[in-house]
Amino acid sequence: MALKRRSKVNPNFSMSSMTDIVFLLLIFFMVTSTLIAPNALKLLLPKSSHQTSASAITTISITEDLNYYVETTQVPFEDIEGILLHKFQSQGIEEPTISLHCDQNIPVHAMVRVMNIAKDNKWKLILATQAN
Repeated sequence: MALKRRSKVNPNFSMSSMTDIVFLLLIFFMVTSTLIAPNALKLLLPKSSHQTSASAITTISITEDLNYYVETTQVPFEDIEGILLHKFQSQGIEEPTISLHCDQNIPVHAMVRVMNIAKDNKWKLILATQAN
């Protein structure tokens, strides 16, 4: 007696659902990548062959026209120390590290003024440079 199945298993595999998923993922990643805004200013940094691996808690940037920025917020020079003190105290950071981003065309005294703030408060300071 020959028994036969009434429903046969179809060995074919449909790729249409897989391609739909791939296209949906592609669209998702394209949309989310455009939403990410870099948290930096465009500066032409000086070149250096030595790089450090220390991670900074915050950044101070000085543009070519001597505007000072704490992260991406423009602040007058006189307010930098107070803003940083408040930030570090509110986060409970005892030994902060600051990254100083200076345009390569600024006068040295503008950079030294920020370095003196860090020295007076015993903060670590990293001078950001561009790799050679």
